[in-house]
Amino acid sequence: MMLQGQATAPPKTHLKVGDMAPDFSVPTTAGKPFKLSDYKGKNGVVVAFFPAAFTGG
Repeated sequence: MMLQGQATAPPKTHLKVGDMAPDFSVPTTAGKPFKLSDYKGKNGVVVAFFPAAFTGG
């Protein structure tokens, strides 16, 4: 249980600031697949993840 004002530790990962993001593929809200490697060598990419409506965040 987390109390108000209590900080939680970030999840453990082998990635460090400045590392290349690993390739991944996820469905978009339009149902089409998004694959990070499809954008390699192009302008910067910002990927944001949001929980589905009415689900725990």
